[in-house]
Amino acid sequence: MKTLILAGGKGTRLWPLSRELMPKQFVRFLDDKSLFQKTVERAVLFSKPKEIFVVTNKEYRFRVLDDLRELGIELPEENVLLEPVGKNTLPAIYWGIKRVHETFGESAVAVLPSDHLIEANEAYMEAFERAERLSRGYLVTFGIKPNRPHTGYGYIKPGEKLEGGYKVEEFKEKPDLETAKMYVENGYYWNSGMFLFNTSLFLEEVEEHAPEVAGAFEEGKTIEEAYELTPEISVDYGVMEKTDKAAVVPLNTLWNDLGSFDAIYEVMDKDDEGNAVKIANHGAEYIGVNSRGNLVMTKRLTATIGVENLIIVDTDDALLIAHRGEAQRVKEVYNLLKEQKDERAIVHRTAYRPWGSYTVLEEGERYKIKRLTVLPGKRLSVQMHYHRSEHWVVVRGTAKVIVGDKELLLRPGESTFIPAGVKHRLENPGKVVLEVIETQIGEYLGEDDIVRFEDDFGRG
Repeated sequence: MKTLILAGGKGTRLWPLSRELMPKQFVRFLDDKSLFQKTVERAVLFSKPKEIFVVTNKEYRFRVLDDLRELGIELPEENVLLEPVGKNTLPAIYWGIKRVHETFGESAVAVLPSDHLIEANEAYMEAFERAERLSRGYLVTFGIKPNRPHTGYGYIKPGEKLEGGYKVEEFKEKPDLETAKMYVENGYYWNSGMFLFNTSLFLEEVEEHAPEVAGAFEEGKTIEEAYELTPEISVDYGVMEKTDKAAVVPLNTLWNDLGSFDAIYEVMDKDDEGNAVKIANHGAEYIGVNSRGNLVMTKRLTATIGVENLIIVDTDDALLIAHRGEAQRVKEVYNLLKEQKDERAIVHRTAYRPWGSYTVLEEGERYKIKRLTVLPGKRLSVQMHYHRSEHWVVVRGTAKVIVGDKELLLRPGESTFIPAGVKHRLENPGKVVLEVIETQIGEYLGEDDIVRFEDDFGRG
């Protein structure tokens, strides 16, 4: 069995914990592993690393590679497929399935979203084995047996009994509460968003039911041309709801799409008062006085008094407070920030780069102060800025610096100045992490004021 992991989503419903450049599949919500890493660990239960493919946004390439490296798993470079723009799930799955088919011939492929929480127990393994057998004649999806009525999930109505599953009689959109109760009483399943496809059958069904997608990926087109031509469409709407070859395999395991803070509250451990607490920093603490049923995710000492059923999410640059049950509306906040072109919709104060990370410590009208962390052996691009000058002070490690035609070696306490319009580069030639305080001064301090001339990571 081959595996296709979908890792391109933005996770906008979990702002401010997730941002465009750090979406929820890469955030470590519950422990020291990201949801993407947990998905990869499930993938290797059935597939060798060379049989695992990842479709992701080009902006997330290095997050994918870093998470894989941390797990000690290396995929062939050509197995990481970079979408030039997101066009929903059908184009991503079609491209991935097509690539698997071209590489290995006709194959069974598990399609796994990378942002779900799933327990890979014996029931999980058995469900995928049943689905693999069924996939020779059906496009298989996995249905989760509901433990209660839920208005946040789509539903699947099972029909004719098959060996290992059922034919899908109908897909149902997210219902109201009364309809959800009826669905649960009548044996419907939650739609998990996971699939198992035979490559030949899937490609044929897309050609029949979504020919505009299949046509966009015709031989000879670049991936940029394909994504420009393909419509934005989900695999459910484009194929699964139209085909007469859809089957559902029941999956009886812990599953949660973590699509909102309400969903995160559901899976977290609770104290005696029903409070779910995640402390992100050493020394942070939660004190609840007469407080019940709250979700608290914080990086500092946080105290609540006399409050119930709140969502409190505290990050370095944003604080979210909402009633539990209203978590789906977080996306409205994200949309407002996007309309205002506010960078806080896109990036945290700490942003990760292939060479390390930077954290914004302070900023004002014409200045910004950052802490740069450069990993051993890594270096930034040769670059230039039109609108700002920079002053670097080494705090830890040794920095190799190029400014114009000069090359310097700076140790802790030493510094250099880079005028606007001058090419420069920062490198860590040592074996310990390099930390540099960068002070930017200028009329415009946006991240897009970078002209790259040379880059180890292929960024333009």
